Amino acid sequence: MALLDQMIDGPSVWKGAELRQRGDWLGHFGPSDVAEIEAAVQSAGSRGVPLFEITAEDFPLPSLGRRMAAIARVLEGGRGFAVLRGLPIARYDIDTARRIIWGLATHLGIPEPQDGKGSLMHSVTDTGKEVEVNASNRGYETDDELKFHNDGGDVFMLLCLRTAVSGGVSKLVSVGALFNEVLRRRPDLAAVLQEPFHFDARSQNPLGIRVQSVPIFNYHAGHVSALYKRRHITLAQRFPEVPRLTALQVQALDLLDELCNDPDMHLSFAMEPGDIQIGNNYSILHSRTKYNDHPEPARKRHLLRVWLSLRDGRPLPEVFEKTREFGPTYARRVRDGKATAAVTSAVGA
Repeated sequence: MALLDQMIDGPSVWKGAELRQRGDWLGHFGPSDVAEIEAAVQSAGSRGVPLFEITAEDFPLPSLGRRMAAIARVLEGGRGFAVLRGLPIARYDIDTARRIIWGLATHLGIPEPQDGKGSLMHSVTDTGKEVEVNASNRGYETDDELKFHNDGGDVFMLLCLRTAVSGGVSKLVSVGALFNEVLRRRPDLAAVLQEPFHFDARSQNPLGIRVQSVPIFNYHAGHVSALYKRRHITLAQRFPEVPRLTALQVQALDLLDELCNDPDMHLSFAMEPGDIQIGNNYSILHSRTKYNDHPEPARKRHLLRVWLSLRDGRPLPEVFEKTREFGPTYARRVRDGKATAAVTSAVGA
């Protein structure tokens, strides 16, 4: 894989300070949108279609479907994320909420497994588990701060059911902007971040691989696609076969974290019940602050999460093939003949 030593440009390269001056990243569900969603839930339910068998055809959205298609183009080819607000989530039970996020997701892409068991939907809530205690425990099952990272599939999609007493603020940062700033400040570290790092797979890789070796920045077919989880890089150091991080690697990770946490670089916002957050995992990193939850189980912070492959997603580098995050999407690209197809370069002049 060739190393990229030029700045990149395009609509996915942005800074939080710029987006805070605009409101185009925040959309709203109007009464007609909600009516369409509720009718679609009723349509699938009346025919007894099981949740994970619901397709876009089973969940008809005559008008909103076109808007979801436009959002898919924003995810790949635009700024890389969208937030939708205004779903009256309090009037739906959990089964209805699951059908809503699943049905909307099918209009964006194809749901993918999120763990070694093949689960297609996760509840993001504090279960009392601790990541460091068990190799299979994961950050979304805790109230920990989730530092900047990406999920699996082309896209992550979150539906907020309930919020915490405090905390749990969402943050997004542009991978393209991060790459450009690292390159501007330390070209040597931009090169380091395009070399393999070792990630603890948290016992979730369906191939049984416990350590994944993948660059953080991957330049392929005109795109820079990221895979970043510093916590998992640190956890991988417990394995004797994993080389110790070099001084340059630590400097590169420190600089990346510094940039991610720069308020001028990232966009932060508090999700509200009924909000849906959607982001491209290659061009966006996301994080969540630690939160203080309600003591009552029925009031605890709770989000539903789906991972998706886009129908017109970018070509992916071969190094993603055996990762737990992107392996299923890579395999889908191979089946569709799109894994290594060339596209127009996104590198600036």
